[in-house]
Amino acid sequence: MIDADLSGYFDRIPHPELMKSVARRIVDRHVLHLIKQWLEAPVEEDDGHGHRKRTTSNRDTGRGTPQGAPISPLLSNLYMRRFLLGWKRLGYARRWSAHIVNYADDFVICCKGRAEDAMDAMRGMMEQLKLTVNDDKTHLCQIPQERFDFLGYTLGRCYSRETGRAYIGTRPSQKSIKRMVESITRETDRCRTLLDAEFVVGRLNRKLTGWANYFCLGPVSPAYRAINSHVTQRLRRWLCKKHKVSGTGLARYPDQYLYEQLGLVNLPARTHDLPWAKA
Repeated sequence: MIDADLSGYFDRIPHPELMKSVARRIVDRHVLHLIKQWLEAPVEEDDGHGHRKRTTSNRDTGRGTPQGAPISPLLSNLYMRRFLLGWKRLGYARRWSAHIVNYADDFVICCKGRAEDAMDAMRGMMEQLKLTVNDDKTHLCQIPQERFDFLGYTLGRCYSRETGRAYIGTRPSQKSIKRMVESITRETDRCRTLLDAEFVVGRLNRKLTGWANYFCLGPVSPAYRAINSHVTQRLRRWLCKKHKVSGTGLARYPDQYLYEQLGLVNLPARTHDLPWAKA
């Protein structure tokens, strides 16, 4: 198994190369012009202290896509198609039983053997495509002895709680859980106590629902419980600050109040409809 990442290096692709990939699929010159303008659009950045600045590095260098733009994954997939087709035409997929799974600039090569040869072949093709592999995020991984993260999931050996049987499965990665916890913490910061509880809970619910809709494969129950515990504690603390109530708020704002009165999403309850979530 080869877990590879090109993140941070797609911003080096010349715009003419990107537009060639797009022009193979779109002939309307007005749409092509619009996409080209999108590539050159300024990017607004926040320095973390409430100050914003605009940068025009993509336009100045004539390379890459604006980071965070909705079109960035689409353009990455279009450009990566050269790699995917070349991998098959050169016979690497058949020679090493090496199959590629990718999304934008993140991909995994699943092979039964000769992983080192597959790695060398991949690097050679990337040089021809004028791309650079991110060495910090690219490594060989032997399954099931090892695990790796891909698209927010950790893939590797899991164990059934009912039978103890080992199997290759997925679960939300620790990084994904940590990012969600940090997002909940920001939403329930004390500086937001002037907001209505319904507004804050509504924002939390959208985050929780979206996160759970994506992370619904494999044994998700431990992750759901961890996030659910954090969001209820943070919301109680926020309510205490808002209403100037001392203590943890457990007695004043029990789970029943949070779920039934405020309508907070209960993540563990969602696993009732996921037969594999308890595995």
